[in-house]
Amino acid sequence: MRRRRFLGTAAAGLALGLDAATAQESFEVTRTEREWKARLSDLEYRVMREEGTEPAFSSPLHDLKTDGTYRCRGCDQALYSSEHKFDSGTGWPSFYKPISEDAVATKRDWKLFVPRTEVHCARCGSHLGHIFDDGPPPTGKRHCINGVSLVFVAS
Repeated sequence: MRRRRFLGTAAAGLALGLDAATAQESFEVTRTEREWKARLSDLEYRVMREEGTEPAFSSPLHDLKTDGTYRCRGCDQALYSSEHKFDSGTGWPSFYKPISEDAVATKRDWKLFVPRTEVHCARCGSHLGHIFDDGPPPTGKRHCINGVSLVFVAS
């Protein structure tokens, strides 16, 4: 009986993940697949449009300590401030909150069979990374962000 319940729950979770991943969303900034591919490198496209992940410690933004704003590579929207950046030890630029709650959007990610919170640019839908509940005060959140999804602008 327990096995059936587990299998049913797992199948429902997978179905939910597929529905969320394939749902059509509309964004202020939209581009065709061809336009995105022309605009982004192969890695940027894989991360931002196919919800991939860059290798840990590969981004020059990981160790950056300069004051400024981290903007979306896809649409130039301001996403994160250097004031909210911290060293999480994970290998990706990490922030305890976005520049504003309207800058990012989230959805459930079931790719690893465990629910995670995926974070996207609210303006163009580009995949940024994931949000975890192990960040510092005051939010307790860790926005673990792929550096290739960001462009840094110094203040």
